[in-house]
Amino acid sequence: MSQWDDLQMDTKIVQILNVQSHDPSHHFGRPFMTPYQIAIEFERQYPDDFPQLNKEIGGKGTGERNSVAQYIAQVLSTHIKIDADYPIEGRFLHRACLHELKYETSEKIIESSLGQSYDLSLFRLKE
Repeated sequence: MSQWDDLQMDTKIVQILNVQSHDPSHHFGRPFMTPYQIAIEFERQYPDDFPQLNKEIGGKGTGERNSVAQYIAQVLSTHIKIDADYPIEGRFLHRACLHELKYETSEKIIESSLGQSYDLSLFRLKE
C-alpha cells in the first residue's frame, strides 16, 4: 500500500472538498479549491496525519521542492486521468496576470510559489 492509501487521503480530501458556495443554488455548483487550500485544510483537520507526509505545505521561501500541495495536485491529477469515476474533478486557472496568491493559516501566511510558468490546478467534487 502507498502512503496515500495508508492515510486514506482520497476519503479525507473528499471531505475537505465537500464545501458549499456562498450561494449553494448558483448554477456554477461547488467551488474549486487550490492544492494549497486542500493542504492547509488537511493539516487543520487531520493534525495527527499531516506529519506523516513529511513535507511542508509548500510556498515561496520554504526551500522545499516537494510540498504537500504539489503531492496532492500530482496524485489527484493522476487519479482523475486514469479513473473516469473518480469523485473529484480538476481544472486549471490560467496564469495570465496572476502574480501572487497568499493563503492564511492560524499561524502564518503562505505565498504560493506558482510563478508565471504554470497554470494553477483547481479541484472540486464532481456534481
